[in-house]
Amino acid sequence: MSSTTQKARVIVDKAFRIAEIDNRIYGSFIEHLGRAVYSGIYEPSHSTADSLGFRGDVKQLVRELGVPIIRYPGGNFVSGYNWEDGVGPANLRPKRLELAWRTTEPNDVGTNEFMSWAKEVGSEVMMAVNLGTRGVDAARNLLEYCNHPSGSYYSDLRRSHGYEQPHRVKTWCLGNEMDGPWQIGQKTPVEYGRLAYETAKAMRLVDPNIELVSCGSSSTGMPTFPEWEAVTLDHTYEVADYISLHQYYGNRDGDSANFLARTMDMEHFIRTVTATCDYIKAKKRSKKTMYLSFDEWNVWYHSNEADTRIEPWSVGPPQLEDIYNFEDALLVGGMLITMIRHADRVKMACLAQLVNVIAPIMTEAGGRAWKQTIFYPYLHASLFGRGTSLQPIINSPKYDAQDYTDVPYLDSAVVHNEAEEELTIFALNRNLTDPLDLECDVRSFAGYQLVEHIVLENEDLKAVNTAAEEKVKPHSGGGAECRDGLLHARLSKASWNVIRLKKTYDDK
Repeated sequence: MSSTTQKARVIVDKAFRIAEIDNRIYGSFIEHLGRAVYSGIYEPSHSTADSLGFRGDVKQLVRELGVPIIRYPGGNFVSGYNWEDGVGPANLRPKRLELAWRTTEPNDVGTNEFMSWAKEVGSEVMMAVNLGTRGVDAARNLLEYCNHPSGSYYSDLRRSHGYEQPHRVKTWCLGNEMDGPWQIGQKTPVEYGRLAYETAKAMRLVDPNIELVSCGSSSTGMPTFPEWEAVTLDHTYEVADYISLHQYYGNRDGDSANFLARTMDMEHFIRTVTATCDYIKAKKRSKKTMYLSFDEWNVWYHSNEADTRIEPWSVGPPQLEDIYNFEDALLVGGMLITMIRHADRVKMACLAQLVNVIAPIMTEAGGRAWKQTIFYPYLHASLFGRGTSLQPIINSPKYDAQDYTDVPYLDSAVVHNEAEEELTIFALNRNLTDPLDLECDVRSFAGYQLVEHIVLENEDLKAVNTAAEEKVKPHSGGGAECRDGLLHARLSKASWNVIRLKKTYDDK
């Protein structure tokens, strides 16, 4: 039984601008891994399948999320991928042993099919090139195939495959997790830096208008972090636009208070990479600012043991299918808050992944598709987190966890959409036992009135959603009130809250 209600105060002012949010921080990721593609987005025999074999029910859920950019085709998969295997007549494509996940890749879906699917769901594509087993030549040829209009070998090859117009892929990843010993073609930082530089140079000769993402450390736990960033950026700083960050969190020991504090590690990660980028900028006397692409992030730990039982060399086996619970959704909300507050440097991000594989959307082969618990904070951020990120001044009670001290019970980010004259306050209450009374000073936003207070809450931190029952879903009965420029809301214990206000005008 709750015995106390603690209080938190936030000041929001339209002058406290962090940066305009790049909508691409709400991106996601599809890799040729597990059932992400086969029986995930693609299942020709499904009752909702379109003419290309893509599931209509999944397309509808992806459209609902409003995903602005999707990273493809990997991930670890890309470091052994020959892109030529996935283009041309499907019946002539080779089946390959896929070494990253030890499956068989039938290549039924490749570059052109995926580009068509992405267009259908309203997303751009962040294409990754293979810098593991391949390099400069394959990367420049793939770019020519995708982006050059016509009149060259690879552009005309695309046209012969039925795609007259170029795909105009803007954003390209220079490899994936190249410091990881699990990676096919792992590189030292100097080896990667040189290869990435030469690849970028060639790709920009083909298409000077592309954006390039240099490969960062695979996680903060890598022994080379952040030296990898410093050494590789010494080579790629002037040819790349972004550096990648990857981070996953788990709760294997069942310590929920410590788990919900993991965003403090994410905060430190962002600040460390930013500082390393700025060190290289100073070292090179550069005028250029390097931005961050957090192109893999999520909760991931539930599925690890089950995956050891999968039969090698099968097609589309159920790999990394984490079934997310309510506390996972809370942490995902906290991770989104962290990125919104760092909108000045984090310009792209990809929730990894989108369907079936550590994903907000799950499917049954031949059957239903449904929303996991993490679907909802991701949806709310994508819908209401577009505009200018404002710096909230937060005064919150704190707690100490196993790995972190002075953890604020209240975590919050604020977004002002000037065009729509809307203000959104994202608020996470990390207190597992007590509600939090929130007072928010919004007097800077004269005339703004409450639209709704969305709440995601559940008495059971381990509650999950299934195809048959959605136990974790939001409601709009949060009960916030706004009077005379002061917003008051009671945030339920362990809850994700979205409080929306909009400018109103007197009819007089």
